[in-house]
Amino acid sequence: MTTLTCDYVVVGGGTAGCVLAARLSSEPGTRVVLLEAGEASGPAEMAYPDPLAAFGLWGSSVDWAYSTTAQAGTEDAVHVWPRGKVLGGSSAINGMVHHRGHPDSYDAWEKQGATDWNHHALLPFFRRSERAEGRDPQVRGTDGPMHIGASPAPSPLAEAAFRAAVEAGHTPLDDGNGRVSEGVSWRETNVAEGRRQSAAEAYLRPVLTRPNLTVITGAYVHRLVLEDGRCRGAEYSVAGEVRTVLAARETVLAAGTIGSPHLLMLSGIGPVDDLWDVGVELVADLPGVGGNLHDHVTSYVVHGSDRQPPSGPSAEAQVLTRSSDGVAPDLLLLFAQAALRPRWTGADPGGYSILFSLMDPYSRGTLRLQSPDPTVSPLIDPAYLSDDRDLDRLLVGLRLARELGGTKALAPWRTVEAFPGADVQDDESCRAYLRSTASTYFHPVGTCRIGTDELAVVDPQLRVRSIEGLRVADASVMPSIVSAPTNATVLAIAERAAHLMTGS
Repeated sequence: MTTLTCDYVVVGGGTAGCVLAARLSSEPGTRVVLLEAGEASGPAEMAYPDPLAAFGLWGSSVDWAYSTTAQAGTEDAVHVWPRGKVLGGSSAINGMVHHRGHPDSYDAWEKQGATDWNHHALLPFFRRSERAEGRDPQVRGTDGPMHIGASPAPSPLAEAAFRAAVEAGHTPLDDGNGRVSEGVSWRETNVAEGRRQSAAEAYLRPVLTRPNLTVITGAYVHRLVLEDGRCRGAEYSVAGEVRTVLAARETVLAAGTIGSPHLLMLSGIGPVDDLWDVGVELVADLPGVGGNLHDHVTSYVVHGSDRQPPSGPSAEAQVLTRSSDGVAPDLLLLFAQAALRPRWTGADPGGYSILFSLMDPYSRGTLRLQSPDPTVSPLIDPAYLSDDRDLDRLLVGLRLARELGGTKALAPWRTVEAFPGADVQDDESCRAYLRSTASTYFHPVGTCRIGTDELAVVDPQLRVRSIEGLRVADASVMPSIVSAPTNATVLAIAERAAHLMTGS
């Protein structure tokens, strides 16, 4: 069996893994090995600066192509969960959105036991990750690896959508990632020189020539190497050949909300009863592994139009708002120049959509092993709309989206409300519409959450409880989801993880 040795092993070459590999290897004497199950690159569509191009990558060689269990809260629907399987991970196949969300999202983490994980503590790492030229340098980064591309000029429809939001009472913002985030703003994207910029393009490819950095693609990690309560490294295979890499300092899991808890459980770290049920020998009873799974949930209002929405790139307007007074911003609305079909099943010409998404769901689900075989996907149950309070707030989102759609600013563009339709008005029929159309917004988090209680998986230093030499640094550590797409937050988490590990 081939054995490599190094100082740090990073498992997963997605958003967080690319950041960690680049930052940890910045010291010439520190040897870093990055393991990624996918390949180094993928289809040409990965470079397109068009958010809708992501749909063409689902089910391709760069997609893990996960799916959920049947969800009772959404009429037993099974939801597709595309996740990136390539260097750059989901940042290589997502909608390219760079959005931090509201500071309250991060302050909520500390209130849940994630000591010193709040907006103030994370702000330097948001700034460290990004290059947002022309923005307020007190809150925005100016020289980081991740370029925040200048938004393309808004189309006439996008301009009308922005005016519609202002007409409906939402505050216009110059920078939705600035000092104030609640209101209507132009959505920022990770685009550099007219191409999608994944975390691999921003962080990893510029440093691949470092002699102390080894990147192994096509590396399928089977289990962690655990001895006497310490993680020594990882066992993996490439083209069927089993290999081992040993870390003198630490192993860091950056395999995401699905991959990180899956690997912990395959290695005997997780809820004892669940591990025994599938025949995995227990190493550490950590009941929180795979728990706390949650995701943004979204639906749409779709309008027909007798004016053809313009083709080509356009800025997109987004609205961050609240479902009621006294709560943190918990609804995100987005205008799309396409007539989307429910549950991401396609788009039709001749219309536009107003998406509304619940940013802070109460519903919590689980990720569990269904086999000790590492090639068998885990059981993914996000428990969508299992808490009725989520349906109540999503109903508010539907009414806000309809309010935007009915403004004078959009009157020249609309003909008929295709979905939900004029006959869906009372609460009962609206709730039925939501249960029949609500789906993922592709932002699962929480399965290895930070905390200090018995259900926490990692401590505030991101160290796995009960196991030395092992950390987790990806979306799985979020105690609760943030009020924005999650990629920008994962960049900051990984930047802070590298700082915690190296002091720099």
